[in-house]
Amino acid sequence: ATEEAIKTETPAEDAPKEKQEPTPEEEKKTEASDQPEEAAEGEGGKKKRKRKKRKKNKKKKDAEEKEHKYAPRALDNSKFRLLGDWTEGEWKQTEDYSIPIADQFPDNEYPLGEIMEYSHDTSRITSEEMREKERIMKYDYEAIRRGAECHRQVRKYAQSFIKPGMKLIDICHKLEAKNLELIQANYLEAGQAFPTGISINDCAAHYSPNPGDDKILGEDDVCKLDFGTHVGGNIIDCAFTIAFNEKYDNLLQAVKDATNTGIKTAGIDVRLCDIGEAIQEVMESYEVELDGTTYPVKCCRNLNGHLIGKYQVHAGKSVPIVKGGDTTKMEEGEVYAIETFGSTGKGVVYEEADCSHYMKDFHVGKVPLRNPKARALISHINKHYGTLAFCKRWIERDGFKGGYILPLKNLCDEGVITAYPPLNDIPGSYVAQYEHTILLKPTSKEVVSRGQDY
Repeated sequence: ATEEAIKTETPAEDAPKEKQEPTPEEEKKTEASDQPEEAAEGEGGKKKRKRKKRKKNKKKKDAEEKEHKYAPRALDNSKFRLLGDWTEGEWKQTEDYSIPIADQFPDNEYPLGEIMEYSHDTSRITSEEMREKERIMKYDYEAIRRGAECHRQVRKYAQSFIKPGMKLIDICHKLEAKNLELIQANYLEAGQAFPTGISINDCAAHYSPNPGDDKILGEDDVCKLDFGTHVGGNIIDCAFTIAFNEKYDNLLQAVKDATNTGIKTAGIDVRLCDIGEAIQEVMESYEVELDGTTYPVKCCRNLNGHLIGKYQVHAGKSVPIVKGGDTTKMEEGEVYAIETFGSTGKGVVYEEADCSHYMKDFHVGKVPLRNPKARALISHINKHYGTLAFCKRWIERDGFKGGYILPLKNLCDEGVITAYPPLNDIPGSYVAQYEHTILLKPTSKEVVSRGQDY
């Protein structure tokens, strides 16, 4: 018992000690001693490892791009009348059109439009002096081409999903959301140039669904799809006609040929009235048979093409689509929207009710406004749209708080904002439209919005 007590009370000096956890400082020393080669590499080794990591990440990124970016460009447009197919070719876009235009062209070199010589002065295209002028204007040209490429891709996207039975407002929402995404909208730096026009049958222009409008695109409708983009205020204004029934072919062909004639005739020092005369001669050489009745195709004589300025879609000069009128000449460096409208009706449009399009007067100064809600609305307009056109749907979409109907009316009454109601020919008639934006460069004219579809 005594021996056992002694054993219990005596410390077990010879017993194995418990293993203690190393301190953080000891761990660092151990790691350093285990990796003598890595420590010896110093800065050179670190740089080498970083280069390897970057190379590995680049390979991974390239593989992802190859897998996800390059969807086929081809699109069969045979469901639409007189709209060309998109064929295979260079294409840096996904199937869901998710890559912004600027990311597709990081060198800021965007695709050229259709280049056409000036028929009255072919020497310009080879002139070194004229080429130097173009180099000076390169920045604006690339901004215009970026907007044009956005327009092409957005309308191709729209052509992939538009079909009879869709609500017009749903078409506009999808198209406009993609337009904002691809152009990388940023208030007045880049975005939409004006509301999407989706005018049906006898309505020629300026119709866009207001909130709550449930109109449907019909299989026998003639629909004008007119939308725009801008980069730094450089506007692309471009439109085409959607039809599913072949009976409208002659109407669509008349307007398409008339627009292309206007483009061909346009040029530096060309009189505006001469363009109108050429357009009318082509347009009114057509007729169309609808349900056993033959109709002559008439130019809508009170609708025109127009000069485009920065942040100003209608910048003063008008390009008529009938003979007579202004003898003013086109000038070097100008940008024009060449658009024509052909109708089976009277060839004259009038204003309808239920306005959707509005635009701040480009030349208006500061107007004192007593109504606080009107002041809040004009502040919102200045921030989001400036002097570009907008619509009621956008005011709601862009987060304006509170009612806007009465403040908008107040701004119109004060002359700050101008309303642009829908424009219609007689009921029962059909109107078609085609439009392109052209750039009068020193060496040649460029149809910047031209695509394989039209």
